[in-house]
Amino acid sequence: MTDIAIVGIDCRFPKAPDPGALWELLMRGDEGIVEVPKSRWNADVYYDPDGGIGKTNTRYAGFIDDADAFDHEFFGFAKEEAEVADPQVRLLLQTAWRALEDATIDPRSLAGSRTGVYVGIMGSEWMSLLMTNFTSITGQVGSGNGYAMAANRISYQLDLRGPSMAVDTACSSSLVATEEACHALRAGICDQALVGSVNMFVTPSSSIYFAQAKVASPDGRCKPFSSKADGFGRAEGVAALVLRRLDDALADGLPVYAVIKGGAVNHGGRSTTVTAPNPHAQQAVMVEAYKRAGVRPEDIAYVETHGTGTLLGDRLEARALGKVHGVPRERPCAIGSVKGNIGHAEGAAGIAGLIKTTLALHHRVIPLSRFSDSENPRLKLAANGLRLVKEPMPLPDGQVFAGVSGFGLGGTNAHIVLGTAPAAAGRPGAAPSGRARGGVLTVSSRDTEGLRGAVRRLAEDLAAAPAGRLAQLSWTSNMVKASGPVRFALPADDRTAAVAALLEAAGDDDRLAALSGRAGARPKTGWVISGDSAWRAGMPARLHEGVPAYRRALGAVDAALRPLLGWSVRDALLSGAEPRAAEPVVFAVAYAAGRTLADVGIRPAWTVGEGVGEYAAAVLAGVFDLEDACRLVAAHGTAGPPGAGAADLACRPPATPLYSARRGGRLDDEVLDAAFWTERADGGPRFDEALRAARESEPVRLIEVMGERTDGLRLLSGGTDALAGIVAALYRDGLNPDWDELYEPGERVRHRLTPYAFAATGRFWWNHPIDGGGDLAASVAAPAGPTLAGGDS
Repeated sequence: MTDIAIVGIDCRFPKAPDPGALWELLMRGDEGIVEVPKSRWNADVYYDPDGGIGKTNTRYAGFIDDADAFDHEFFGFAKEEAEVADPQVRLLLQTAWRALEDATIDPRSLAGSRTGVYVGIMGSEWMSLLMTNFTSITGQVGSGNGYAMAANRISYQLDLRGPSMAVDTACSSSLVATEEACHALRAGICDQALVGSVNMFVTPSSSIYFAQAKVASPDGRCKPFSSKADGFGRAEGVAALVLRRLDDALADGLPVYAVIKGGAVNHGGRSTTVTAPNPHAQQAVMVEAYKRAGVRPEDIAYVETHGTGTLLGDRLEARALGKVHGVPRERPCAIGSVKGNIGHAEGAAGIAGLIKTTLALHHRVIPLSRFSDSENPRLKLAANGLRLVKEPMPLPDGQVFAGVSGFGLGGTNAHIVLGTAPAAAGRPGAAPSGRARGGVLTVSSRDTEGLRGAVRRLAEDLAAAPAGRLAQLSWTSNMVKASGPVRFALPADDRTAAVAALLEAAGDDDRLAALSGRAGARPKTGWVISGDSAWRAGMPARLHEGVPAYRRALGAVDAALRPLLGWSVRDALLSGAEPRAAEPVVFAVAYAAGRTLADVGIRPAWTVGEGVGEYAAAVLAGVFDLEDACRLVAAHGTAGPPGAGAADLACRPPATPLYSARRGGRLDDEVLDAAFWTERADGGPRFDEALRAARESEPVRLIEVMGERTDGLRLLSGGTDALAGIVAALYRDGLNPDWDELYEPGERVRHRLTPYAFAATGRFWWNHPIDGGGDLAASVAAPAGPTLAGGDS
């Protein structure tokens, strides 16, 4: 069975606003259960310790913070649309974006791709509340509510062309959605998949139901496999995973958290009742999952159980686990449940357990299972080959397997088998050999304030990174963070200085403005290529050492010139002697520099050539081939006779206008005349006229490829980071460079950077307290009933 890589994760759970915080909470053995916030409903109105009719027996649950916050302008939502959109839809959009960035993928780059979206979801209290208040129903309700929109809105916003569907199998929804996504990847239905899930409380209605069903814990806490178990406590949560076929993930250099080896889904059929757990079906789904994954039960080191903390549920699940894992094995199978920490996230419960287990395999340690210190002896776990994880459990070296279970209220069961990532996957690349290099650090946002925060987070990421990774982190920032409309770019060749510069920009408006811009139309450039060999000492060798595009271009011109000269231009340049008086050397440096700019994605609207620079300009504009230009230059450089090198010279109209310092203006018919090119191009007596004519033809950003005759951006005479500075300046104005051309292959290594932090100024929530004394419908339908509050605050 094809392995599926988990390459990106984002989540928000009670007291755990991101995966890192969740991991810390798990390793501390902490919990996220709190009293019901007044912003949701008045718990006093609906609380009855005996769980009377219309009441709930608990004041506690797990809530996520800032559930009402939505960066609607980032996603192009009108305020009126954001006001009525289900918070679950809104939260999923932001979480999916962050998961993609965590996978080191620019979400904008996926437009038009065969990316599938699979969302596990089992309820929408928001929509129920909204649709019972008729005056709140607007034409925008349909685009932001309903299970389908939980998935479809992600596909729409990111322009994803793969399958897009919601899955509701109650508490197993997110694991079933994961299995559906894996099936689609293995079948070639999509090339990448986003799996999401969400669960939120807007009213006490479901809490009342669980109290009436006698499965709600009075203190709002799940105590899985504990002698204190007395029902489950509810939890909110939102999460997203990015999945790729493992071979594809490795080929693209994506970091891998863990690997999905296989999985299975079944139903218990006609058992005792439709809602009763069926241990035979649970046993069967595990056996089938291990068969498909190609592993034996005794190979499974850990099972993240459904583990809700209900007496009946724990007993039946322990029985099923024992039937499968109670085989002769070297050590008992470890078990635990994330629900002890965050509560039961219902439709999102499975993905919570999946994320916990994925992080455990990634960090190679299983966190302790909360409440394991009061293990229920009646479950006879040890006798069934099982043991609760009572303290963090380090995992051995090599391949390790784990299972994750999710069982739905209606009888749909799922089990996913995970394995550790391959040894070569997701590991930081080695720093390139030789001198540590930098690059261009980039971030982008929708607005200046978002940009400021992104710059600060990049500084923190860079400061925390190992030494020697500046180029790799720069390239990663180019790949993941660079495509937004408001852009920041910092050329950097020293990590300490870069961190200081980033922090200065984040804290100083003027400095931030100097290094940022708003992308518009692709910036137009005009090039000046002189023939006076004006470049900063060591620049050709420095570019050759660190810029693949320059090295490739210089190699091409050297190969064409060497047979004509009998010596190597490249060797002469790299020797340190730099024989600048030789026209072939000047031509080679000018051509390689111009070709480098073109390969990076910078194209001229026009070019002014002077001296031998005219030949470099002509070949770059396509007037003749490089080999023809080299014959002309070699003949001139050896003081050959007039017309030398002109044999069979085929001239073509230039792809962009050429201006000649010899003629003082634009070349028209002359450009096709071989005789013009066989004249010696010594100097440029009419350079100023040519430059003035070019500038009057079209306003541009001026780049002096070689020379020091203008006030433009200078490449060869502009310092060691001149190329990075030119690319950064044009990127801020809207250029989307081919970033790879700035970095060596060993520097093009992906590292996870802190995902985008969405603005929390837009707040959208139900503005009427849910305090109708138990008569929710009357409260909602009253003439002076609830209105929707939305906007910036």
